[in-house]
Amino acid sequence: MTSLTIAEAAEKTGLTAHTLRYYERDGLLLHAVDRAPSGHRRYTDADLRWIEMVTRLRSTGMPIRDVRRYAELVRTGDGNEAERLALLLAHREVVERQLAEVTSHLRAIDYKIALYEGTLDKSA
Repeated sequence: MTSLTIAEAAEKTGLTAHTLRYYERDGLLLHAVDRAPSGHRRYTDADLRWIEMVTRLRSTGMPIRDVRRYAELVRTGDGNEAERLALLLAHREVVERQLAEVTSHLRAIDYKIALYEGTLDKSA
């Protein structure tokens, strides 16, 4: 089992130590991170996997309150899978709408690029 310092976990996750502390303090993690006898945080592989999930949810725009709610549901254990699924499905719909909007913007940019490339090709 991996046991990483906060600096090592920050490097591995691409987050800052401050963000990792915030995630723990704000209830976004599944449990308090283990501590070494010195009191320093020690992150396990399971911690890193969960942090990756939280990071993905946040990167796709899930509000902190919803991430916190999802973490609460997972911590509670079996019996609330329907609520977890509903939360993730609702977020998925939001992400799909955002993706469609960005794809539409990309098509408009590609159109303009094609126009300019065509103009430059004719003048060359």
